[in-house]
Amino acid sequence: MQTMVYGPTLQAIGAFDGGTITEQKPIGFSGEGSAIKRVGPLFYWAWAKTAVEGRIPLHPHQAFEIMTYVISGQAQHGDTLGTRSTVGAGGVQLMQTGSGVSHEERFVGPNMEGFQIWFEPYIDKALLMEPTYSQYEHEQFPEESGDGYLKKTIIGDGSPISITVDAQMWDVVIDAGRPYRHPVSGGRALTALAIRGGGSWSEGEGDGSTSTPFKPKDFIVARADEDHDVIITADEDAPLRLILIDVPPTVDYPLYPKR
Repeated sequence: MQTMVYGPTLQAIGAFDGGTITEQKPIGFSGEGSAIKRVGPLFYWAWAKTAVEGRIPLHPHQAFEIMTYVISGQAQHGDTLGTRSTVGAGGVQLMQTGSGVSHEERFVGPNMEGFQIWFEPYIDKALLMEPTYSQYEHEQFPEESGDGYLKKTIIGDGSPISITVDAQMWDVVIDAGRPYRHPVSGGRALTALAIRGGGSWSEGEGDGSTSTPFKPKDFIVARADEDHDVIITADEDAPLRLILIDVPPTVDYPLYPKR
């Protein structure tokens, strides 16, 4: 398994509404300066924050499957399908933008924090589909409580979300000093963003194992050549919270060129 860690200086940054919304982007748009341009169909990943409130005015999208996942505060959504909705902490707003839709967003605090994540389907096919909007509340997602960890499945087994892209996503909290084991299938890539705390990322156990340290705000990309368990251990002094996304590093359809 190949594991790389990208600190905040290797990620892109952005802002909206005169700087009231700020963004750290593990995967940015073309020209924004992120070291990682995409991981397979994982096209864009922004970590947005606003202390009080910020607005992104009406703008268009096509083809991409776009998710807003809220950590704290609220995300308000309006679109040309006639949707008006608000989702709170732990909730998801999902647009499958198909042949085209415009939407506007308002992030409401105090201390609103969330992610916007774009997955790229087969664009030529997606453009033939009607756009849709779906909303999911925190209570709809399955959670697994294990020895020293809590794992919420956002995309994957038991989740109410269905997208066309081959992807899985989890929100994992690990107690201070405790390990968490996560399987990765051969030929897959596991990405992770440390949003609270730091720790270590180990490949295997025993004398042949390797361990990679990481800090808060670091972005991790691990590619597995064969089926593998990753062991993620939180630092001793604080819990660790990670957003994990599993995707294939390559797909069998053409991807939008990104430089």
